[in-house]
Amino acid sequence: MPRMTAARAAVEILRLEGVEVAFGVPGAAINPFYAALKASGGIRHTLARHVEGASHMAEGYTRAKAGNIGVCIGTSGPAGTDMITGLYSATADSIPILCITGQAPVARLHKEDFQAVDIASIARPVTKAATTVLEAAQVPGVFQQAFHLMRSGRPGPVLIDLPIDVQLTEIDFDPEAYQPLPVHKPAANRVQIEKALALLQASERPLIVAGGGVINADASELLLEFAELTGVPVVPTLMGWGVVPDDHPLNAGMVGLQTSHRYGNENFLASDFVLGIGNRWANRHTGGLDVYTAGRTFVHVDVEPTQIGRIFAPDLGIASDAKAALELFVQIAEERRGTLKDRSTWAASTQERKARLQRRTHFDDVPLKPQRVYEEMNRAFGPETRYVTTIGLSQIAGSQMLHVYRPRHWINCGQAGPLGWTIPAALGVATADPQGQVVALSGDYDFQFMIEELAVGAQHRIPYVHVLVNNSYLGLIRQAQRNFDIDFQVNLEFENLNSPELGVYGVDHVKVVEGLGCKAIRVTEPDQLLPAFEGAKKLAAEFRVPVVVEAILERVTNISMAAADIDKVNEFEELATLPEHAPTAIRPLAP
Repeated sequence: MPRMTAARAAVEILRLEGVEVAFGVPGAAINPFYAALKASGGIRHTLARHVEGASHMAEGYTRAKAGNIGVCIGTSGPAGTDMITGLYSATADSIPILCITGQAPVARLHKEDFQAVDIASIARPVTKAATTVLEAAQVPGVFQQAFHLMRSGRPGPVLIDLPIDVQLTEIDFDPEAYQPLPVHKPAANRVQIEKALALLQASERPLIVAGGGVINADASELLLEFAELTGVPVVPTLMGWGVVPDDHPLNAGMVGLQTSHRYGNENFLASDFVLGIGNRWANRHTGGLDVYTAGRTFVHVDVEPTQIGRIFAPDLGIASDAKAALELFVQIAEERRGTLKDRSTWAASTQERKARLQRRTHFDDVPLKPQRVYEEMNRAFGPETRYVTTIGLSQIAGSQMLHVYRPRHWINCGQAGPLGWTIPAALGVATADPQGQVVALSGDYDFQFMIEELAVGAQHRIPYVHVLVNNSYLGLIRQAQRNFDIDFQVNLEFENLNSPELGVYGVDHVKVVEGLGCKAIRVTEPDQLLPAFEGAKKLAAEFRVPVVVEAILERVTNISMAAADIDKVNEFEELATLPEHAPTAIRPLAP
C-alpha cells in the first residue's frame, strides 16, 4: 500500500473528484497542504488577496458550469472566520464549495494556541458538514464524504479543518483504489407526477415557477421541453433566470417585490395554478403570502423534503431532484400530448402584457440615470454574456432591465447578498469560462468592499468587464430609509483632494483600478456608454485583465419596488408609453 502524508492524500482525492482549480491564501498552519498541492500538480491555484475573496471566487467557479465544485483554502484562525461569509452565501443558494482550513496541532486545540479557533463549530450552521479531523487516517474518508454530501440532495458547502500535525502524518492511501461515493438525490415517482399533471389540467391559467434548483440539476432543457409540450408559460425566479430565454414566447417574466417585471407580476396575478420546481418561495419573490397565494393551486417540487411547506403548504408537495421530476413530467406529457389543454390563448395574453407593461430606460439626463446604463448594456452585451452581481439597487434595476438567455448566465448571490461579493465571484466565473464574456455589475459600495481582488485578475490574467454604477450613496438602504423619514449614514460623498474633477463623488475608482494593474474608463454622458462598453471588451481581450467602466449617476434614483405585496409595486420613474422609451425591451412597446 502506498504511503504518503495525509495532506498529499487529500490533494490526490481532490484531483480524483474532478477538482482542477483552487483559490486561497497560504499560511503557516496550511503550508503542508500547499506543499502537497505543489508536489502533486494538476490543480491550478489562484492566490487571492483576502480569504473571503477566495471563498467567493470558489462560489463563482461552481456557479458557472454544471459539475464544478470550487475549492477555497486558508490557514488557521482568521482565515476560516473570513470564509464564513462565503460559506453562508453558498449554503443559502445551494452552491457546493469545499473550504479547507489549517489548524493548530491536535494536542494544543484546548490550550488557546496561536490562531487556534473551533472553526468547525463556527461553520456548522452554514455548511452541510464541518469537521476538524483529529486522526490522520480519517482524512481520506472525510474528504470522500465531503464530496458525497456536497453533491447529494440539496447541494451545499462543506468545511474540512486540518490540524498541522494531521496534515504531516504519513498514512496508507492508494489513489488507484479510490472512487467517489454514489450521489443520492430523491426522485419523484409516476403517481406523484400524474397527480401534479391532473391539477395542472384542471386549471385555466397555469404557470411554472422555475427556481435555481433547475439550474443546479442541469435540467433547464428539460424544463423548456415540458413547458413547450404543455404550452404553460414560465416565471423564472431570480436564481432561475436563464432557464427559459427572455425572448421565448413562454417566458412570462420575473415576479417579486424588487427583482421583477411589471408584466411578470401582472401575469402571476392573473394565474390560477402554479407549479414550482426547484424554488424556495423566497420572500423577495412572493411578497405577502395572502396576495401571492389567493385563488391559486400550488404544486411544489424540491430536492429538500423539509423545504416543502416551509413557507406555505402547497396543495401537493413532491420531494425530488428537479431533473428526475422533469424527466417524468416530459415523459408523461408526451404520452398525453393529444389530451393536454390548449394553452395558446393564455400564453398569448402573457406576451400581450409583456409588450404593454414596460419601464422606461431611455433618458438623456446628465448625470446619468441608471436605466440608460442598462439599456446600453443590452446593446453592447449579447446572449452569450454571463452577468455577475450581488445586492443593491444596481442588482435590482439590472434584473428589471437586462436580458438573460441561457442558464448560468445570470450568476447572482441571492439570499445572503454580501457586499463585496461581485469582484471575486466574477473572477471565479471568468476562471471557469476563460473564453466567455463575463460582465459584472456593482454599485460603488459593493465595488469598494473587496476592490483589492482586482489585483488577482491582473496577476493571473483573468479578463472580464465590470460595470460600476456610481452615485456615491448606499442607494438601496437610502431608499429603504424613506419609510423612516431619514437619510442617515448612507451618504458616501466627499471632495477628493487628489481628484477635484470628481466633485463630490469621492473615491477615484479609475486611479485605484489602474493602481491595481487593471484598466478603467469613466463615463459621464449617455452617448459615451456604448463606446465605453465596446472599448472595454477590446481592452479586456488585449490586456487580459479586468476592465472597469464607471458610470457617474445622478445622486438619487428610486428604483421600482414594493414594500409588502406584489400587487402594489411603486413605480417612481416615468413609465414607457412610446416604443422609443424602451428601445431594447424584449418586445416592442404596444399601445
